[in-house]
Parts: sequence; C-alpha cells; structure tokens
Amino acid sequence: MIIEKAQELGLCFGVKRALKLLQDATERYGEIESLGSVAHNRQLVEKLSRMGVTPVGHIDQVQGKILAISAHGTSPEILEQARVGHIRIIDTTCPLVRKAQNTARELAETGFDVIIFGEAEHIEVKGLLGWAKGRGRATLDAKQLTGLKGKSRRLGVISQTTQPQASLVEFINQLVADLSSSVREIRIINTLCKITQKRQRNAAKCARQSELMVVIGGHDSANTRRLAEACSQIVETRQVENSSELDSSWFAGKHHVGITAGASTPDETIEEVLAWLRSPNCDFSVRGK
Repeated sequence: MIIEKAQELGLCFGVKRALKLLQDATERYGEIESLGSVAHNRQLVEKLSRMGVTPVGHIDQVQGKILAISAHGTSPEILEQARVGHIRIIDTTCPLVRKAQNTARELAETGFDVIIFGEAEHIEVKGLLGWAKGRGRATLDAKQLTGLKGKSRRLGVISQTTQPQASLVEFINQLVADLSSSVREIRIINTLCKITQKRQRNAAKCARQSELMVVIGGHDSANTRRLAEACSQIVETRQVENSSELDSSWFAGKHHVGITAGASTPDETIEEVLAWLRSPNCDFSVRGK
C-alpha cells in the first residue's frame, strides 16, 4: 500500500508566526496568558502550555498583565478592555485575518451593512463582527438575509478566511438573486486565505488519486473540517486528531491512501501518524513531500 502526502500540509505561515511571537514573549516575560486557544489543536495548545502559555476563556479571567490574542484575532472592544486594564497585548492575529478586520471596519465606516460569510460562533467571525461596529451579520445561509429587503441600501460582503471558495460563490449568487432588486449597491471583497484555498485544492487532488483520505487536525479546527469536507466529496475520508484515533480496519483492501493536515497541526503529530503507518503491523510505503 502507498501512503501519499498532499503537496502542502500542516502549519501555515500564520500559525508559525504566532508560535514565534509566543516563544519570544515567554522568553521575555515568563508565563503569559492567551485569550482562548492560540490555534484549534490540542497538541499545539499542550506544547504552548509547556512553554508557559495558559489559555483563559474571557478577558475578565486574566490574572496577569501579559495577554496573547490568538491567530484568529479578536474584537476592538476586547483590545480596549485590555488597554483600560493596563494589560500588555501580544497580538498574534494572522495578517490575513487582520486584513479582513480592516475591511469590515472600512465598510462599516463608509455606510455599508457588513455581511460575513462564516460561522457566527467561530472566534474569527466574532472578531470580524466587532470590527463591523454593530453593522455586521454572519451566516452561512444567504436565505437568512431576506429580512434585509427594504432595510439596507448598501451591502458589503466578506468571508471568514477559511471558507471554501465554491461555497462563497454559491452564497453570493443566492444573495444577489434575493436582494439585488432592493439593494442599491453590493460590494464584494475577497477575504479568503489563498494559502487555505491552495491547500484545499491540493487535498482534493490527492483525494482523487486515493482510495482513502486521512485528514489530521483538531476536531474543532475550521480549516481542518474544510479539508475533510473537500476530500469527503471525492473519496472515503477519516479525520483524526492524532495517531491514537487511527483504526487499522480503515485500510483493509486499500492500495493508495492520501494524507493531509490542518493549518494548526504540528509537524510532530503528522510524523506520529506516519510512524504508525510505518509500524510492523502495517505494510505501507510513504511518498510525497
């Protein structure tokens, strides 16, 4: 059996940047806190914990004076609370998320109602809604926006950075079909992460060549779920957080298996999965980058 890795997988530049900032911060300040998980991966959070980074659920729970903002970003209200509380911020917000935040702010300031194509409860989207200054709505279903008919004359549309491009296009087409007759202007700004889109295409390419795809990453990671969704439309797909979740029965009768991993999946976790596949109980060869 051949195990083939997707062309690009694992930690993206945004998460690598966040890890470097946090490493520098712990070396300078010692133990620090982070507002939520810096990235949605349990192994990564455990690694950061060993470095001295402790997640807190809300800014009111902060005990010290050094607080890291996750790669997903946060709202201006949280940043203002930190300023008032004299809390030093280590901002690891991904530059692409920051661009989306600035876009939401600029749209709101110029009189647009901001529509965010994304999961309303995701931390990134909650932050984007904050930057929209009370003029934002988040949804994955354009039909939920029919209530805007006659209430909004100018709409600005952006996206959660990890959403699939095809889904965004479908959303926009539905939005235009439902609201174009009552809205004077619809402005669409592409805030999708190009790296995420490329990885989704690479994963799909690998899936088309495979009889089974294994997607490695946190079960609460949005970008990992997108990879699994993209692959599952093509071939049988299994998402695992680490090697302990692998089941040898999945591979019975399979001759070509593909591997990919989410943008917050540490290299060590990917190597553990490959080591399991190379173990004496398996007869797999591994190829790919």
